[in-house]
Amino acid sequence: MSILTEITLRNLKVPERGQILHADGSLAGFGVRVSQGGTKTFTLIFGMPRRRVISLSAARQRAREILAEYTLGKNRPKTIGYNEAVSLFLSERAQRIRPNTLRGYAGILKNHFPFQNRHLSDIGVEDIKRRIDKLSDSPVQRRYALTVVKMLFRWAVRNRFVDYSPCDALTAASCPPRERVLTEAELRTVFSVARVGDDNFARIVTLLILLGQRRTETASIRWEWIDTTKRTITLPVSITKNKRSHTFPYGDMVATLLEKIPHDTEYVFPAGREHVRGKPTGAFNGWQKCKATFDKKCQIAPWTLHDLRRTFATNLAALGVAPHVVERLLNHSSGTISGVAAIYNRYSYMNEMRDAMKVWERHLIAMLRRLKRAA
Repeated sequence: MSILTEITLRNLKVPERGQILHADGSLAGFGVRVSQGGTKTFTLIFGMPRRRVISLSAARQRAREILAEYTLGKNRPKTIGYNEAVSLFLSERAQRIRPNTLRGYAGILKNHFPFQNRHLSDIGVEDIKRRIDKLSDSPVQRRYALTVVKMLFRWAVRNRFVDYSPCDALTAASCPPRERVLTEAELRTVFSVARVGDDNFARIVTLLILLGQRRTETASIRWEWIDTTKRTITLPVSITKNKRSHTFPYGDMVATLLEKIPHDTEYVFPAGREHVRGKPTGAFNGWQKCKATFDKKCQIAPWTLHDLRRTFATNLAALGVAPHVVERLLNHSSGTISGVAAIYNRYSYMNEMRDAMKVWERHLIAMLRRLKRAA
């Protein structure tokens, strides 16, 4: 890397196409860009937008001035508080992601990173690490939390609210796929506790066992999506994980449960009825506190709500239900019927799914009867 002089500048070759940058060996980040037409533009790169000046001596002097101003703090990114940054970040993301995902981001940033009105530029690596380390007992939650806060700070860097992200040095420990399937005794316990509950969380757990759907999709169900005549529920693309509309049948146990739930809002499980976050007109989202209370009643080995979905699929397979029918019930976009096969096979498998749900409910009833006889 040579030092730029007036002579070397005059002798710089013009590229046949595009542009070429010649760095100055006497000043880091400073150089000259020569374009195809012979235009020479001086540049200074030091972690903020490129500056352009007009002559070598003037350019080098101005470069030194800018670096000095930066060192003294005159040219730093504009200051913004953490809460304000989160608000702006979520507002921008709201245009591109689903409402449930947005609520998840908001919950993570508020509950796991409560930096309040601290200046964004004052939040360092250790601040983030301390918060992340508190989730060491929940590797999945830890990974998700780190992913969300990384997105926030990458956004802040792009918008020049900070020079760099304090999350860059942090990595989430590898998180192997969960394999937990509840035993019959555990499933019986969870199902029994859920069925006697009269709150939204208990009802959601009951439906997760009976239907095998995802928790956020189940919590977001609206009455208008339920066809009580055909006994089907249709989840629109706006809430499904794979952006595919999903219609599936339900049986007698689900019908009985739905009849007991008040029809006083558009949502089957509205927020606000219990002490949970969210507006009364929104969908249920008070997972953490309600799950902790529910676990005290169950007293089984640690488990997650998603384990119920895996338990549902595993038991259906054990009961002889065909894999492609299980996949239809789960609304999986990959599996036996995927790719080209999914494009050409438009059969709904509704009758097969309905038979599978009958088999599943009979199995659960028999399981509860065994519990009753044992008692």
